Amino acid sequence: MNDLRIRPAGEADLSGLVRLRDDAARWMLARGITGQWRPGELDEDHFRRVMARGEVWLAEAADRSVIGAWELWWEDEDAWGPQPPVAGYVHRLMVDRRVAEPGTGQRLLRAAERRVAEAGRTRVRLDCLAGNARLNAYYRAAGYRVAGRKEGKPQPGGAPKTFTLLEKDVRANRTG
Repeated sequence: MNDLRIRPAGEADLSGLVRLRDDAARWMLARGITGQWRPGELDEDHFRRVMARGEVWLAEAADRSVIGAWELWWEDEDAWGPQPPVAGYVHRLMVDRRVAEPGTGQRLLRAAERRVAEAGRTRVRLDCLAGNARLNAYYRAAGYRVAGRKEGKPQPGGAPKTFTLLEKDVRANRTG
C-alpha cells in the first residue's frame, strides 16, 4: 500500500478513532489477548484531550478510509517520570485489521519516529503491557530496546497495570 496518507486527526475524526480503538480491542479479545484494551474504554473526549496536549495521527488508504492511527505525546510522566524534553511518546498504535495490509503497523511506527525526529527529539519511547509477549517482541523487532519496567501505571477507565518501557534512538531518521 504505497499510497498510504498520514495526517493529523481533527474534531471530525473523533468517532472514527473510537471505532478504530474499539475494533482493535475486539480483535485482541477474539485472539485471547486479555488485560490490555477493552471496547468502550475510551471515548471521543479521550482523543480530544490528547489532541489538546499532544498529537493524534491517522493513516488513510487511497479512498480516504482510516486504516490506522496513533497518539504522540511530548511527555509521559505516568510511565517514565519527569524527563528532559528529548523524546516523543507513542501510544495506542492501532490498525484496522480488516483492511490494513501486513506491515502497516510498522509503517505507522516509522511515521511516528520521523515526526519525533522532525520535532528535534532524539528518542521515541513507548510502553507495552508487560504480559503481552507477542507485542513486546514486535517492538523489539522494530528496533526498540527495553529501558525499564513500570509497575502500577494508571489506566483510563481501569485498574493500574504493569508495562515494559521501550525506546529507540531516532537521530538517524532525521535525514530519511
